[in-house]
Amino acid sequence: MRNLTGSLVLKGALSLIIGLIAVVWPAVTIEAFVILFAVYAFMLAGTELMRAFASRDAGPVIGRILLALLDAVAGVAALVWPGITALALTLLVAGWALVAGAVEFGLVFGAGRTAGERALWGLSGLVSLAFGVVLVIRPDLGAVTLAQVYGLFSIVSGVSTLVLAGNVGTVAREPAPRY
Repeated sequence: MRNLTGSLVLKGALSLIIGLIAVVWPAVTIEAFVILFAVYAFMLAGTELMRAFASRDAGPVIGRILLALLDAVAGVAALVWPGITALALTLLVAGWALVAGAVEFGLVFGAGRTAGERALWGLSGLVSLAFGVVLVIRPDLGAVTLAQVYGLFSIVSGVSTLVLAGNVGTVAREPAPRY
């Protein structure tokens, strides 16, 4: 149990720290996301190169090498033009929110749903659609808002994880209920 409690405390504390940084310094968070994207693109390039040379056919080798090159170019572009990358990532989230909102709102009209379910799907869909529209209209503010929302999420997650860490030991010591 000590290992579980310790890992939960560490996770909760790190979430709190990252959340506070994201809320107080959203620009640093945006830069970190861009750097993480670049690292991810470079990792994809390496993976594609490894897969290219593991193949026996010439066709997939050339395709994988081209994908690796494209991934490497995306990583370099992210580091050279972080503002454009942050804009692109924000618009990607906007697209996701718009599609998710449309699907959620569409679930309102599904058969077999109660009025409460329809209301929740509709509300959730409208909120997602509104969020996506705001990000499309003002992606510059959207990137900062995304960083701060991520920070708030991390703070709430950190606090709940720390509370969970405090309760792990007490729950383990309580006898199991008899039915």
